[in-house]
Amino acid sequence: MKKKVLSLVLVAAMAASMVACGSNDAATNDANATAPETQAPAADAPAADAPAADAPAEEFDYGSGSITIWVADAVVDFTKTQAEQFIADKGVDYTITVEPVGEGDAAGNVITDVEGAADIYGFAQDQTARLVSANALQQISGTGFDEWIAAENDAGAVGAATVGDTIYAFPLTSDNGYFLYYDKSVVTDPTSLETILADCEAAGKSFYFDLGAWYNVAFFFGTGCTATYETDNDGNFVATDIDYATNPQAVVALKEIADMVASSAYQQGSSVDAADATKLAAIVDGTWDAASAQKVFGDNYACAELPSFEGSDGATYHMAGFSGNKLLGVKPQTDAGKLKLCLELAQYLTSADVQTARFEQVGWGPSNMTAQASDAVQADPALSALAAQMPYCIPQGQYPQGYWDAGTALIDDAKSLVGASDEDIQAYLEKYVATCTADIQ
Repeated sequence: MKKKVLSLVLVAAMAASMVACGSNDAATNDANATAPETQAPAADAPAADAPAADAPAEEFDYGSGSITIWVADAVVDFTKTQAEQFIADKGVDYTITVEPVGEGDAAGNVITDVEGAADIYGFAQDQTARLVSANALQQISGTGFDEWIAAENDAGAVGAATVGDTIYAFPLTSDNGYFLYYDKSVVTDPTSLETILADCEAAGKSFYFDLGAWYNVAFFFGTGCTATYETDNDGNFVATDIDYATNPQAVVALKEIADMVASSAYQQGSSVDAADATKLAAIVDGTWDAASAQKVFGDNYACAELPSFEGSDGATYHMAGFSGNKLLGVKPQTDAGKLKLCLELAQYLTSADVQTARFEQVGWGPSNMTAQASDAVQADPALSALAAQMPYCIPQGQYPQGYWDAGTALIDDAKSLVGASDEDIQAYLEKYVATCTADIQ
């Protein structure tokens, strides 16, 4: 049995005494709320004295110590300033250390050494299931913070923080999606994929689009196909609904991919910095490359939702996609005081005021609905384009390695599909789905 570092009965009792802190808009938990009924702690769980359920928050003993936080390099200084201000306002004897660890690397580093990992860490939503399976995330459901998370953040962000029916993290952003950056002196109509490719060809310019599994759903989901996975509460993949081998619209999607690859303007890729800036005229990318796109396109910088395309069946389809999030997780703790403080600090760092300030300083798009409605966020061209694209996207859930492997193979295989028959396209899709479902238990 894996060691349980703090039982849910402790967290539930502790939650009743928690008062949400941080920005003025943060919700306040009811100090006299009745804790949900839970099972007794496991026999091998370390002993810890739970605070009284009706104890006022100001009487709670947080103890003393240190809290380590891992966040992306771009927000290290911002996070340190905010966290230290929180600790000072709280008046507790804790020191804060903030270290640069990117969201994409967090799960690997945490799972390798959970005990030695940061107390609070940022991570990308596709890592949630792995972290839950490794017992590396404190369960938020049942603490009272789950109600605050659900009330403050958009539905996609709440879903990203959830495994099974349990919330495990605090949403940090809702900007992990993609849309179109383009040079408006070259692209005359950003709403049409055919026009974008034709304009780029005529100007001797390039259109960059990544055929990996995260991006190619723009075609598959756009034509009405499905690719979702179900996990249990331990983060294990137990079922899938991927219809690429049985839905005839998947043939339409893959033929359109092949047609795009056949264009002399097409280039594989999704990074402005990795593109040939002298040739670049359009790219499907995310908000993280906004500064680079502005630098390359200058006065001709423009953003738009993804375009539509005419399929081989004569119908018109709007390109779809994934929406995604950055999340802030709390590592389970053996000390009740430190756990309570970590949860309150994570809540503060993801509150509306702090998300707004983070956007203003580093451009990260908020998940908090109040922050999303601010004038500054609404006026940002990249976030506005992403917002326009969102109705065509589905929140990215948990996807197994086989799914990503299939997309990686498509990058290399796409050119061989140019001009392929429907039968050959169908055969490829059947192989594709077999790879996607290889990890289902």
